[in-house]
Amino acid sequence: MRKTLVTGAAGFIGSHLTDRLLEQGDRVLGLDNFDPYYDPAIKRRNLQGALKSQDFELVEGDLCDYEGMVKVLNRFRPDVVVHLAARAGVRPSILEPRLYERVNVGGTTNLLEAMRHSGCPRLVYGSTSSVYGRASRPPFAEDSPVDQPLSPYAATKRAGELLAYTYHHLHGLRTTCLRFFTVYGPRQRPEMAIHFFSRLILERRPIPFFGSGDSTRDYTYVDDILDGVLRAIDHEEGYGIYNLGESAVTTLRELVDMLSAALGVPAVLQPMQDQPGDVPATCADIRRARAVLGFQPQIPLAEGLKRFVAWLREERR
Repeated sequence: MRKTLVTGAAGFIGSHLTDRLLEQGDRVLGLDNFDPYYDPAIKRRNLQGALKSQDFELVEGDLCDYEGMVKVLNRFRPDVVVHLAARAGVRPSILEPRLYERVNVGGTTNLLEAMRHSGCPRLVYGSTSSVYGRASRPPFAEDSPVDQPLSPYAATKRAGELLAYTYHHLHGLRTTCLRFFTVYGPRQRPEMAIHFFSRLILERRPIPFFGSGDSTRDYTYVDDILDGVLRAIDHEEGYGIYNLGESAVTTLRELVDMLSAALGVPAVLQPMQDQPGDVPATCADIRRARAVLGFQPQIPLAEGLKRFVAWLREERR
């Protein structure tokens, strides 16, 4: 039985991944500090199913606690670590850059050192499309420039990729970095656009509508992301970086119209200025992930939004 450590296990992607790993027979240790960035009770609900499994253990711990991380890794001795824990969010990182550096860079360094001391050979690192920043033009390929990040969040996630490479070079850590493109679906964090907009529409409240509405995003349903993560876990390599996205673009205006149609409620817009730190467009070039990992997204945005809305309605009952 493979032993997998998932950091950020109570979060949106982490909890879904934990469920999938348990379904396929892994023994899973979930690490989460239940940070109040959003309501910790939501995160605890995310793990209700996993906690019923005898093959799952939850550790409430913090990446910034180096000694605690060493103890966890030395006790559990995982075959692979999937590192999803991070301080998330582009705009909040502009307000608290030191916090983002401490968690996303310092915490990742603590994890890598703990892995080195415990002899864990394998890392899958959850990165972000935000690393492409200003220098790249969509569709973003893995060899596009990533030297002009537009937010502290993006800079810290790129730093994590570089740190992982250093540990691969110095200590032989086998690493796969996955750049996620705007993931959505059931359990999505409440401040993320699709979830946030949906609640406002249902409550007949205005949506903060930034810019002209022409900004575009590559929205990726969580099940497609999970497929890519699971394929990455099973793929043995020295060091690699892969985009995981839908490889299709939707404008902000189109997204709001699609959400309004799926919810059956008209949207009210509150025009606002563009936000600093946001990139105007994202789109994933997934040719490398297709060729090497066999990654192939299956859920188009229209279908994914229907599934999300069904989940949201159930949650609000």
